[in-house]
Amino acid sequence: MRTWIAGVMLVLGLATAALAATPEVKATPGQPVLALASYDLKTVGYTVEEYFLKGTAQSYRKVGEAGPDGRWQAEPAATAPYATRIVVVRPTDPKRFNGTVAVEWLNVTGGLDVGPVWSFTHREMLRSGYVWVGVSVQKVGVEGGPSMGGGLGGALKRANPARYGELSHPGDAYAFDIFTQAGRAVREADVLGGLKPKRLLALGESQSAIFMTTYINAIDPMAKVYDGYFVHSRFGGAPGVDASRTMPQQAQAGVRFRPDLRVPVMTLLAETDVVSPGGWWMAEQPDNARLRVWQIPGAAHADVYMFQVAANDSGLAPIEKLAPLWKPSAVTIVGKLAKPINGAPQHHYVAQAAMAGLEAWVRTGKAPPTGPRLTVTPGEGAAPPKLVLDANGNATGGIRTPWQDVPTAKLSGFGNSGGPFAGLVGSTEPFDAATLARLYPGGREDYLKAFDAALAKAVKAGFILKADQAEARALAAAMYP
Repeated sequence: MRTWIAGVMLVLGLATAALAATPEVKATPGQPVLALASYDLKTVGYTVEEYFLKGTAQSYRKVGEAGPDGRWQAEPAATAPYATRIVVVRPTDPKRFNGTVAVEWLNVTGGLDVGPVWSFTHREMLRSGYVWVGVSVQKVGVEGGPSMGGGLGGALKRANPARYGELSHPGDAYAFDIFTQAGRAVREADVLGGLKPKRLLALGESQSAIFMTTYINAIDPMAKVYDGYFVHSRFGGAPGVDASRTMPQQAQAGVRFRPDLRVPVMTLLAETDVVSPGGWWMAEQPDNARLRVWQIPGAAHADVYMFQVAANDSGLAPIEKLAPLWKPSAVTIVGKLAKPINGAPQHHYVAQAAMAGLEAWVRTGKAPPTGPRLTVTPGEGAAPPKLVLDANGNATGGIRTPWQDVPTAKLSGFGNSGGPFAGLVGSTEPFDAATLARLYPGGREDYLKAFDAALAKAVKAGFILKADQAEARALAAAMYP
């Protein structure tokens, strides 16, 4: 009996040690390999720094069944040494810091580290005084390996062997604990230029979002590092706690967030995420006291803002410089596609409102508004449900914005072809002159009057920020056909 108790205490001790671990931290001067902006962030009052994290990470195995309700349990398995990096973007003036650090699980679907949540929401973070931290959590981003993009640009150790040669990743089974330890480093080590965080938000998009689903369900109840989660464009599944089935099409299907969430979770979904095969529809669940699910009609998983606008959107560029970047093209960084990709501005603007809503929720305890869900009809057999479209071919239901209610194009999360990413970037089909004349007999004046009314309604509802209202209106005026 004593031997059994000693064994249990040893396992519990290993679990406690791993979950409490804070890695060694080393400042790494010079330019990090990570696409953040095409402008110098110093011009908007921000400093970019990189740190290497080194330690011993814990892998996990499941305890009991990993069911669709998300009530997952995990226990420690093996340990392994690791060395990875974080990139810190912080206000240069400490007085601008709002106390919130947004820690993003960098996405590696394309074969290299990218920060899509940063791309969609950086304007809100910059103007409101957040610190953003990007973490190289997965092996592909550090070492390279199979990816949907075939390794666009290369992993860190390939992109700059001299700078990143000392990094070492033992595999994605250790990714959950690496993300925990990165959060502890932000809280406890000096990686913020002397700033003291009050709140840590965890961010993840696409593949990172499905990993974060598992993290929330199985690891967060033990780790208790993050104060809130921004889960952007997840699908319906989630990988195992041992990081098996890591791609969306491989993940365990139909996994909801656990009903007893410890902290607030904001989930933001485009059309593509909701009704694709294996999409959110398989994990559908209502909002609750710690969960908000916002679904954006007319939005795609990835779009024009992410690919063409975000890197140039400093907040200082005049609208006449930004508006041309919003024009959808079929020629993209992921190849030539059959149609212009999705050019819906609402994805970016609603994402900023969702980020601000989560931050305020964690800071004040006041939850963001509940958003209506997309209107769908059931699919046949095991097929996904179908969106219910209006007379103009646009989706009904969901978070309403002026680009859907006062449209100049059919905006969809679907309808493209021509490459491995075509199913994620949606499509834009501008209305012809006859349709525009039918909708807006008075032309531009009629359009802008209706747009202003719909925009004011979205702002009042809390789905677009007041801080974005003037810019959104100016963009509409500049882009009217």
